[in-house]
Amino acid sequence: MQYRIVILFLLLSSLSFSQEKDSTVVFKKRVLESTEVDFLASYYKQDGLHSAVSGGIGSEKLTDIATNIIVAIPMNDDDILTVDAGISAYTSASSSNINPFDSNKPNPWQASSGASAQDALASLVVNYSHSSDDRNFIWNADVSVSSEYDYFSLGFGGGITKLFNNKNSEISLKGNAYLDTWQPIYPIEFRDNLPTVYDQTGAVSNLYNPNFISWTSKARNSFSASVSFSQVINKKSHFSVFFDVLQQQGQLSSPYHRMYFADKDNFYVGDPQFIPNYQSETNKGAYQLADAIEKLPDTRFKLPFGLRYNYYLNETVSFRTYYRFYTDNWDVQSHTASIEIPFKISSKFTLFPMYRYYTQTKSKYFAPYETHLSTEKFFTSDFDLSDFDAHQYGLGFTYTDIFTSSKIWKFGLKNIDFRFNHYDRSDGLNANIATVGFKFVMQ
Repeated sequence: MQYRIVILFLLLSSLSFSQEKDSTVVFKKRVLESTEVDFLASYYKQDGLHSAVSGGIGSEKLTDIATNIIVAIPMNDDDILTVDAGISAYTSASSSNINPFDSNKPNPWQASSGASAQDALASLVVNYSHSSDDRNFIWNADVSVSSEYDYFSLGFGGGITKLFNNKNSEISLKGNAYLDTWQPIYPIEFRDNLPTVYDQTGAVSNLYNPNFISWTSKARNSFSASVSFSQVINKKSHFSVFFDVLQQQGQLSSPYHRMYFADKDNFYVGDPQFIPNYQSETNKGAYQLADAIEKLPDTRFKLPFGLRYNYYLNETVSFRTYYRFYTDNWDVQSHTASIEIPFKISSKFTLFPMYRYYTQTKSKYFAPYETHLSTEKFFTSDFDLSDFDAHQYGLGFTYTDIFTSSKIWKFGLKNIDFRFNHYDRSDGLNANIATVGFKFVMQ
């Protein structure tokens, strides 16, 4: 796959150099007049009943707080350097149960107090773009890095954009590669001495014998290529289409996702009186030991296709619509449709309700808790790979001041954007997401 990426970047480079050299002009407008700084923050909270860490049952409570600072700097009339630095911190009942023994009463319905209950992700993306004198050709290149406790990612990419038909038409080509490395953390029963083990009847047992094999490979690589086309139809309408090709290879399983097999005996730790009610939230003190960890193929091929259509009704109301179809070789197919309706309520304020619908089929490798057989080659009980429908409802507002009358030091406030969304999934997962962004322009 790596040679395909090399060919892609050679193609992008050849297309770039084949363009006519910038001509000498008397005047050209700068691509970016002055430095812009965006401050972004989000709060995300979810709950559900199908923790992949606990084999498809258990609490999915998670809270995540993320912040980003994006700085766009004009290097000259034609070039822009953009730096995006972010950090995200979360607490998770699900991942905390990688080691449920930290709790005096281990069970899949509550969080333990161990180190796996929380983590932080730091990321950095640097992008450089150049526009031709006539502003009809743009190339860009980027590099990214992100890291958390058990995962490291290095990415790079590039793209070209050509505008024509008096800038009413646009076509873009992009390519990206991400080279990732796991530092696998396995469920605690595969790493440590066990406390007293009980069988299904609640009797002490020494027969627990899981099908566990540690990973021999820790790499996960992802490669993508994308082509998009956009067209201004008239003064009121605009549409765009895109087509992506994505290839993943390497370790695509998660090392801490437990598996329970229908043809294997069950073994537990904790208080045996709760074993009969193990799958119920009334279980306050028993945790089932894994038969194995998730195992998925080492390749995945994805094909998304989508389109956007925006319509300007009048000075007050417009419509933004989106549709995407997705398919892959794990038998997952999905449809996404969304609509956003901005209402301009004054010269500075815009209010916009939002709705998004999503539906997908299940992967051929998915089965619920304790349904897979130990003789199968691949298996997962991660409900992200199940069949489900999802609805997302939201409301947002935007404040825009083109004159940047409010200032902080040398920066004028140009824009505030706030959004709140509620998410409901048919398998019981629900979430609330709030985001806010501030854009400042250097004066």
